[in-house]
Order: sequence, then C-alpha cells, then structure tokens
Amino acid sequence: MSFNLPPGYSLSTGVDVDLLRILFVPLLGGLALGLGALIVRHFGAREVVDPIEANALHGGRMSLPASLRLVVATLVSNASGAAVGMEAGYSQLGASMFSFLGSRLSLRRADQRVFVGAGAAAAIAAAFDAPLAGAFYGFELIIGTYMTRALAPVAVAVLTSVLAERALTSPEPFLAVGQAFHFKQSVYLLFALLGIFSAGFSILAMQSVTWVERGLRRIPLPPWLRPAIGGIFLTQLAVLIPQVLGSGHGAIQYLFDHPWPLATLLTILAAKLAASSLSVGSGYRGGMFSSSLFLGCLFGAAFADIAAALVPRLGEHHAALMMVGMGSVAAAVIGAPLTMIFLVLEGTGDFPMTIAVMVGVIISSSIVRLTFGYSFSTWRFHQRGLGIHSPHDIGWIADLTIAKLMRLDPKIVSAEITAQELREQYPLGSAKRIFVQDGGKFIGALDLLALHDMRRGQDTTDLTAKDLATAPGSFLLPGQNIRTALMLFDETKIEMLPVLDSPTDRQVIGYVTEAYALKHYNQELERRRDADMGANLFPIGESPSPADRKAIYASGQPASSDLEQPNSD
Repeated sequence: MSFNLPPGYSLSTGVDVDLLRILFVPLLGGLALGLGALIVRHFGAREVVDPIEANALHGGRMSLPASLRLVVATLVSNASGAAVGMEAGYSQLGASMFSFLGSRLSLRRADQRVFVGAGAAAAIAAAFDAPLAGAFYGFELIIGTYMTRALAPVAVAVLTSVLAERALTSPEPFLAVGQAFHFKQSVYLLFALLGIFSAGFSILAMQSVTWVERGLRRIPLPPWLRPAIGGIFLTQLAVLIPQVLGSGHGAIQYLFDHPWPLATLLTILAAKLAASSLSVGSGYRGGMFSSSLFLGCLFGAAFADIAAALVPRLGEHHAALMMVGMGSVAAAVIGAPLTMIFLVLEGTGDFPMTIAVMVGVIISSSIVRLTFGYSFSTWRFHQRGLGIHSPHDIGWIADLTIAKLMRLDPKIVSAEITAQELREQYPLGSAKRIFVQDGGKFIGALDLLALHDMRRGQDTTDLTAKDLATAPGSFLLPGQNIRTALMLFDETKIEMLPVLDSPTDRQVIGYVTEAYALKHYNQELERRRDADMGANLFPIGESPSPADRKAIYASGQPASSDLEQPNSD
C-alpha cells in the first residue's frame, strides 16, 4: 500500500513501483522510527530483549509491552520499504506472548526457556506454513539444543499455529518449482562448491552491517536521525534498482518464474546486499531471515549462470543451484542449518532437492562457524559487548555471585601485629591465609605456612604483618560472579581470595577458596546439563532441602547461602 503496487506483486519484485513514493516513503519511515525511538528513550521505556538474549541471560523473561513496540517498529520499517523482514517481529511477538504466559504460570527457569522457544517456533511455522522448519527454528536458534522434554511443547505450538493459519486463510506455498529433481553423484560436488562460496558471501553480508553502523556513527548527527539517513541512501539505490526494496520474500518465486540475465543478477545482488546492510545498520527494525533467503537465491542464480557459461550442460541445474544457494546463505547468516533444510523440504516436497540443499548448507554453516564463529544474531550481540554465542543459558552465572559463595569467617589481623605474635596466635593448621587490614582497609594477605617456614635464625623482631603482607590488589567483590572469580584465581595462582565490601572502603567481609568455587561451578553446570536431558535430581529453580545440600556438598566448603554458617554456633 505504501508504494501503490499492482495486485499480485510484492515490493521486492520491483514491478510497477511508484517512483514518487520511492523518493519519499523510506525517508519518512526513517524519520518516524527515529522520532519514535527518541520518545521511547525520553520516557525511559524498557529496552527490547529478543528471544535469544532472553533465553541466554534472563531465564526466558521478556517484556510484552517492549516486544509490542518492536513489532510496531518492524511494521513501520517494512512499510517504508527497508530491506528487512517481518520474521523478527513474528518471532518476537510469539516468544514474548509465551514468556508472558509462562510467567503467569510461574514456570521454572528451564521450562520458561522452552516456552520462549515454542512461541518463536510457532510464529515462524505460521509465517512460512512450515511446521518442521518452525520447530527446528525454535530448537536451533531460541532453545539452543534438541531436548526431549521440549519436543511436546514446541510440536504442539507449531502444529496449532499452522492449523489455525490454514483455517483462517489459504496460505500460498513458500516455493513452487514445479519440477522433479534427479542428480548424478558428480553434481553434488557442484553443490559443495556453491556451499563454500556461500560461506564467504554470508560473512560479507554480516560484516557489511557493521561497516554501515560504523560509518553512520562518524556522521556528526543525532542517533535518532540515522534511520532517515539510511532511508536517503536506500532511496538512491531504489530509484535505479527497485528490487532492493522490501525483504525479498515475494521476489524469490518471481526469480524462479522470470530468470534475469547474469549482468542483471550481479547488479541486483550487489545492490540488495548494500540495501540490507543500510537498512539494518541505520536502525530500521527487522531481521535478515527473508533478506538472506533472497540474497542466497540471487547468489545461487548467478553461480548457476557462470557454471553454465563454463559447462553448458550444467544449465539444467539452474533451479537446483538457486535453492542450494538460498539455503546455504540463509543457514550461515541465520545460524539454523536444519531449519533451512526443512524449509526447502516442506516448500518443494522433493527429497533429492533436499539432499542437495543439505550438502551446501552443511558446508557453508560449518565454514562460517569455524572461521567467523557467529551467526547474524550472535554477531550483533558481540558488537554490543554481550558475550552471547548461543541461546544456551549463561544467565545463571551472573546470578551465582560471590556474595552467595563466600564464607563469613575470615581471619583478619591488624597491620601492626608482629611476626612472632602472628606465629603464636595462629599455629600451623589453624588457618591457610590471613588477611591484613590497616585502619580497617585491606592491604594484603599472609600465607600462614610461609610465615611458619621462615628460616630459623632470621631476625623477624621488627617485621610486622604490614611488612609481610602481599597481593593487595587480589580481591573479589560481592557483586562479581563466579566466572570472574575463577579467572582471578587462575591469573593470581592464589587459592584463597578475600571479599571486600567495596574497592574504596576495602574492608574484608569474607573469603572464597578456589576449590569450592570450582566445585560449585561444576555442580551447577552438571545440574543444567541434567535438566536439559530431563534427568536432573533437583530441578533448576527449585532448592533442595538443607539435608540434601549437606549430602551434595559434604566434601566441599559450605557457602553462606547454601548452609548454616559453620561459625554461627
């Protein structure tokens, strides 16, 4: 409607797009997005947390109002002609609705994460009328593993969404090729070669978004104007090549039905890549799901034309190479290889074609994972400084703080006490490490064994605890997490570290040992692994009884939050 398109055509086909609207709609849409973001920041609204971030850091907790804002922004972006897809809005809304429902049901952390995956899976399944692809989207991207206990919730969600969609509408197939495929074994080498080239193209597509963002940051204008600037550049591209507009979902079938010459393909491919990078990098909201499918289809078509120019008999595999390129690029960018394989299977119903796509998808995904190391989503998290490489639950690490691990009975001495007094007050075996304070501030620590092992005859008459104290900068804070503690233990090679109330006051309030921190960390990892396998003794989010905890930690040092303090008698 924004571009006055003729019936039956999508914006990305570039057919009869109103030139006057190309000149104004992207710019106006970018201004609307920028002003909306400015207003949201002014009122201090909550930041949008996407399903992957929610499952990785927040135990599946999402804000439904914030997600609705993202859906509105995605709608505005798509109406503006930006080269982004609606799939990000679909999955965000589905995941947040299921997250809201899970919160109302007071689900445990692990079950809440599964609910978020089921919601996103249902949304994608309905968007493409592909229940298998939707289910594996939830498993691969949102949950991060194929868990037996997640099978039923995800399966019910995707089947319900697809059946509801079919009852309410008459969805068109995602892809209609209209031919059966049969390949000689030698042709699979061609598919493998396309997978290798697709990996490099996918990395270029993800990096280009970052290049656009960095370039726009150098322009001395307020951040809220960046979408409008992106709209101006997008307009300049679209005036010459209208096919750069839109997500590209509708243009995929058009490309199969109306093949373009090689020169046209290469031109549109380069322009579409630039448009996608400009759209996402300047701040238009939406994902690269559909864009990566169209980019892959264009890339596969160009590859097919080049292959046919070199070996004419390869021209009969033009459609097959388009699908292999589509799946290979999209799988590498999105980070969901099985999702793309099943999307082709459900779209074509052709098993030989599915195997061909599998060859390209596996090769491209493996190369990108081993060299670049990110999908588009995790690459964006990396650019924001978030250490998220997958939706696996790492939020519990932030929750497992030093305050929960430390013991509250540190051995503290004054800086003026002499070495002889220390040996008399603390005989061997009474403690491992003593912490020295001067005026209530931590100034270092003493190793008791080293203190008693001083050579006989050495004059220690004038030595005080202040003279003997070492490692004044090696300490922990209550708000730090267990991973920070383990890194500090490894860096300092000290087996016991003090916990200070703050870096300025420097008062010792407790201590943590390396052995207990490692033990607790490994036990938490094991509990979560068992929870994923459905065989955990104590479900995550439920606390064992004190008697159970004593049995579990019998060989380890009790934490202040796990058991009664040993010095409380």
